[in-house]
Amino acid sequence: MKMYVKFDFNALCKKILDEKLKEHGLKYRLLNFGEVEFYEPLTQEQHNLFKQNLEEYGIEIIESQKTALVQKIKDAIVELVFSNEIIPVKASIYISEKLNHSYGYLSNLFSEVAYTSIENFIILQKIEHAKALIIRNKQSLTEIAHKLNYSSVAHLSTQFKNTTGITPSQFQKIIGRRRRAQSTAINPKMQYE
Repeated sequence: MKMYVKFDFNALCKKILDEKLKEHGLKYRLLNFGEVEFYEPLTQEQHNLFKQNLEEYGIEIIESQKTALVQKIKDAIVELVFSNEIIPVKASIYISEKLNHSYGYLSNLFSEVAYTSIENFIILQKIEHAKALIIRNKQSLTEIAHKLNYSSVAHLSTQFKNTTGITPSQFQKIIGRRRRAQSTAINPKMQYE
C-alpha cells in the first residue's frame, strides 16, 4: 500500500534546528529564512559539532554571504509559490521587497551562484507544486492554474510540458492509472466489478 504525504520543508528544518540547538544547550533565536541568531558566540568546537549534527539531516550551515542570500531568495520563492493564499504581486517585486535588495542585483547573484535564473527556479517550484496538487486530486487544472498565478490553463500546460515532457492532463491520467492499479492490488474483487 502506498500513501501520499505532504510536508513542509521549512517546518521540518525549523523543528530539527530547534531540537539540535536545545540538545547542544545553545541560547538562540530562530529568524526567518533559516537564520539562527545566537545570544553568545560559538566556539569553533561547538560550531563544528553542531554542523556535523545538522549534516546527518541534510541541513548545511552556509558560510558564504552570497550563498546565504541565494538561499533566502529560494526560501522567498518557495514561500510565494507554496503559500495557501494567492499573492497578487509579481515575483520580482515580492522577492526584492522581502529581501530589501534590487531585483537586478538579486537576479544576477542568483544566476552566478545557482547556475540558473530566478525565473527558471520559480517555474520549477510552480511545476512541483502543480504536480503535488494534481496528485492530491482535489482541484481542477483551472483552479490549480489560478492558484499558481498562471494566466490560463494553457500557460500552465505549456510550462508543465516544457519542464516534465508531458502535459498536466497526461500526468493526471498516469496518477489515475496508478491509483486504480493500487486499489486493484489491495482489493482484487474491484477488477471484476
